[in-house]
Order: sequence, then C-alpha cells, then structure tokens
Amino acid sequence: MKLLLTIVFLSALNLYSQDSISRIAFGSCQHQDKPLDILKTVVAHQPDLFIYLGDNIYGDTDHMCVLKRKYRKLGKNKNFKNLRKITPIIATWDDHDYGQDDIGKYYPKKKQSKKIFLKFFKEPKGSIRHQHEGIYTSYEYKVNGKVLQIILLDCRTFRSDLLPYNGSLKNDTNYHYHLDYSQQMKSDSTMLGKTQWKWLEEQLKKPADIRIIGSSTQFATQYNGYEAWANFPFEQLRMLELIRTNGANGTFFISGDVHYAELSKLENTGFYPIYDLTCSGITEEWKFATPNMYRVDKPVMENHFGIIDIDWSKENPTISLEVWDQNDQRRIQKVIPLSELQIKE
Repeated sequence: MKLLLTIVFLSALNLYSQDSISRIAFGSCQHQDKPLDILKTVVAHQPDLFIYLGDNIYGDTDHMCVLKRKYRKLGKNKNFKNLRKITPIIATWDDHDYGQDDIGKYYPKKKQSKKIFLKFFKEPKGSIRHQHEGIYTSYEYKVNGKVLQIILLDCRTFRSDLLPYNGSLKNDTNYHYHLDYSQQMKSDSTMLGKTQWKWLEEQLKKPADIRIIGSSTQFATQYNGYEAWANFPFEQLRMLELIRTNGANGTFFISGDVHYAELSKLENTGFYPIYDLTCSGITEEWKFATPNMYRVDKPVMENHFGIIDIDWSKENPTISLEVWDQNDQRRIQKVIPLSELQIKE
C-alpha cells in the first residue's frame, strides 16, 4: 500500500497533467497563525502547480517540537488544506521555516529541520532529496513537445554567514533605514556551497525550453543592506556565468523573503536579460521597499501571490509574469516572448 501511494504521489508531483502545465502560482512569507484567506483566491485562478518559496511557516526555533507544532497548525488551516487538495505543491525553504532569522549553514538543527520539512510536504521516500544534504531539487514537465524545467534552490543549508554592516557604503546616510549587512567580498564566501553548485551546473546542461529558478531570496536586485544574493556579488556573477556558459536559454527567477512584490530585470548580463519576480507576502507585509535600480514596476506592498502564465500554443511561446493582490486585482504584468530569453549565436 505504501509503495502504491508513493507511485501515485510521484505521478502527481513530477508527471501531473504534463500537457497542461501552463499556469503556475507561487508565493512565500505565510504565517501559520493567520487565516490565509488569500489562498482561496489562488485556487480560484486554477493553477496547475503551486510553488512555495520559503517562510512557509514562521518557526524561528531550535526546538523541533515547536517547529512540528507550527507545521501542524498550517496543515490544519482550511484554506491551506483546500489548496493542497486541489493543486499540486512543491516547495523550498527560507530562514524562518529553516530555523532562525537570517541564518545560514551554521544553524545547529538543519538536519532535523529538513526531515520535518520533507515530511510535511510529503516528499516521496525514494526522492533524492532524502539522500543529499540540503533540500535543493528540480522538476521537468513536457508540454506540447517542449520542456519546462523548475529548479528549486536551497539558499540556507550551505550559505556562508552574512557580514554585519561595517559602514563601508559611502552614501549610507541616503538610506532611511538601518543597513544590516555588508557585501561579502571574499571569493570563497558562498550562497549555495560546492556540491549544490555542481548539481546546478548539471541541471542547466539539461535540454529545456523554459527554466524557472526558484530562490528563497532575491537574485536580480542591487545591494541594499538587507539579505539578498547581492550580499554575495561573486556568487551572483557565478550564477550569470553558469547560465551563459551552459547555454541555458529561457531562464528566469522567482523569489521571496522581503514581504512585498516587485519585478526586477538585469539587462547587462552579456547574453539576455534576467528577470526576477519577487512575491513575498501571502500574509506578511513590510513598511517600505528598499532601493532597487533594476525594478521594472512599482512595488506591491499589500498581501499578494505570483502567477506565471505560459502560452505554449504560439510558435514563439510567451511568458506572462504577474502579481495579484489580496483583492484579486492584477498589479504587475510583464509578457515576455521566449525569443527574448535566448543566447545569441
């Protein structure tokens, strides 16, 4: 019976409605003590898949009994239960469900936390996620003769410690908030760790038409003194170089963490523009949006979720990156032809 259930779940997770994976919803920063009414709106959009990008609960503890209790509370929430019943869910984590605020590889209970995470999200027992350190993983779907690849990174298990802000920014008086962190200028500092980087390179070598990279923290933003890939500029550049050298066409990012939504665009990559749609406020909100020279549209400060709509029927498929708020109003939309995300010969 257990084997049968595993096979059924594998089918639902990796092969579910492969011919109809065209609408993907996603979000992050979801507090288990809140009603989660916005998930009813998510379900109404009838996504083929939902991606959790981290802070899926607010655990913030070294005590695994506390972490389990908070996951149980989320699992009993009627709106989450309904989403899970109707829509396949895949997930990665960020700091608050990993264990502690802003922590990286030195979190002492990361192995125990991983087990709880995988159990809650019903990871099949035969999944390779159980076999390697961390929770990074990928999924592939064949749609209309094309391949959609979804890569979920683990930006916590291997990440070097953040460097406390040291006053290095010459114009920091222009910021209206306290800067928490400086950039790590040591080339051996890391976001993903040696093993995950090697795995990611192998993923990017696989044939795919569209690649969605899910990062729990923002990728395509400027340094702003808070957590982001920009705190590790060598790692940020390494990612861009990895995409370029492996000819990984059709790649864009989705991210979370900051409690507001925005669309960012890196244009001077040397190959094609890299978009990063941040959706980070299923239940949580922030007071302001940090400076971001790569922001394409004004930020959304109200609770929200993201939608990726792919029109596979066109000869040149289009990707619509969207943000919808708690009132079911579309606040951001950017339609990208797949031809824009191609490395020129």
